Amino acid sequence: MTSGSSKLPPTVPKPPTVGLVLTGGGSRAAYQVGVLRAIADLLPLSRNPFQVIVGTSAGAVAASVLAAGGDHWRSAVEGLEYVWTNLRSEHVFRVDAAKMVRGGLQWLLALTSGGLAMSPPKSLLDNTPLRELLDMHVDCRGIRRNIERGHLRALALCTTSYVSGHSVVFYDAMEGITDWNRAQRLGRRTKLTLEHLMASAAIPLLFPPVKLGGAYFGDGAMRQHNPLSPALHFGADRVLIIGVRAKRAAGIGTNLLHASMPTPGEIFGYMLDSLFTEQIYGDLEQVERINQLVQDAPSAAQNLRHVDMLMLAPSHDPREIVATHMADMPLGLRTLLRVMGGGNRSGHQLASYLTFESGYTHDLIKLGYRDAMNARSALVPFLTGEALPPAMIEKTSLAGSERGRPEVLSPSGTDCATAV
Repeated sequence: MTSGSSKLPPTVPKPPTVGLVLTGGGSRAAYQVGVLRAIADLLPLSRNPFQVIVGTSAGAVAASVLAAGGDHWRSAVEGLEYVWTNLRSEHVFRVDAAKMVRGGLQWLLALTSGGLAMSPPKSLLDNTPLRELLDMHVDCRGIRRNIERGHLRALALCTTSYVSGHSVVFYDAMEGITDWNRAQRLGRRTKLTLEHLMASAAIPLLFPPVKLGGAYFGDGAMRQHNPLSPALHFGADRVLIIGVRAKRAAGIGTNLLHASMPTPGEIFGYMLDSLFTEQIYGDLEQVERINQLVQDAPSAAQNLRHVDMLMLAPSHDPREIVATHMADMPLGLRTLLRVMGGGNRSGHQLASYLTFESGYTHDLIKLGYRDAMNARSALVPFLTGEALPPAMIEKTSLAGSERGRPEVLSPSGTDCATAV
């Protein structure tokens, strides 16, 4: 046979590196657990289908558990579901009424005396129980072990530095991934510990800052203008984002508006909603614009690569769900919400982030599971590396417009050079 008649073996396409981004959201993160459970049931895999995992705030908790249990994916998801299904507020922060009243009085005395009679407390809530809970259920050593064994490419926990004001991503990853330093955001390789997880989940004012090295850090959502960038930096070709806000019910909906002055509880609830959800939608809009540029002007889009994005968000407003569980809240938390003006119907925004009672979290898990199952025609091909046909993309992008259907944003892309 002559050389001219020889044939080269067909090139096998490299499977995509799939990333997972878990946003912050307080108790609403139970919705993410439901989605993860559905994925475990849909995919015939025992290993973690996500080579890259990025977590912020409450999302960092699930991210750490999944990364530590990457070699036993189903067991890790089942463990998450068990904890969230049986959760109580007392497992997250001190809820006794006397302690909360003392904390409120300390704030009052500190404010009225200008700090002379008494210094203000470090935070409104004592989250020592959360530290104890995470210490029991998160095996930080397992993160490094799964990276070394090739079960995981990278895990990132997002924080905010109270010294520099920068968004700081602490990560552990395979060799070859380097630190980055962009405007107001940077990534630092480190051995991840419980302290990094507590820092990522340290909601401002509610929970105390955490000292890492010589600086204090807090919730990663505060300065996180580009929440998708760590996943792209780690080489993800496809990224699944699990949000916690029903987009069409963003903020305080018109059905909840009233003429009276909003209470501190309502305002704080609105602040938490913006803190945990605004950045991800803004970053996705940037993804869509850059992806369009890559498609329409490839000659002008040099050094850019296409990255598919798929987002799943609640089909029902968590505020409507928490409204049916207000009586389940411990007396201390109900008292705090009532004092802040967050205990009535217009204050359900705040309650939807702070209610950790099992009835509420169980309903969110069921909602996440149902939403993921409804989106399986797009979700499964996306995670297994298959291409989405145009008809499926069009159908998927419209899913969020129907009540009772999950909001799923169709795949789009961005480039590492711009967005990382």
